[in-house]
Amino acid sequence: MVFYYKARPEAGNYTIFMGLDKHENEDLIKYGFPEDIWFHVDKMSSAHVYVRLNKGQTIDDISEGLLEDCAQLVKANSIQGNKVNNIDVVYTLYPLV
Repeated sequence: MVFYYKARPEAGNYTIFMGLDKHENEDLIKYGFPEDIWFHVDKMSSAHVYVRLNKGQTIDDISEGLLEDCAQLVKANSIQGNKVNNIDVVYTLYPLV
C-alpha cells in the first residue's frame, strides 16, 4: 500500500507519496509523473518519497518546509537512517536522472 500525505499547510498544497518496501517503491517509479521530485536517504536503504509539484513548477520552487517534510519522512522510514543524527538526503527530478 502506497501512503499519501499532505504537506503542512504553510508548505503549500502538495501531495507526498511514500512506498515502504521495494515493491511499492518500484510502483512509484513506474507510475511517476514528470512533475514528481524523488527523495531518498543517501547510501542507506529508505522509503522512496515523492512530492508532486503543481504544473509549471520546477525543483527550484520547493519551499524549505516542503523539503523538510520530505526529508523527515525518508529519515523516519530508513532502518539505519532513523538511528543516526546526521544523514544526507538526495532529491532529484523524475524520471530518475
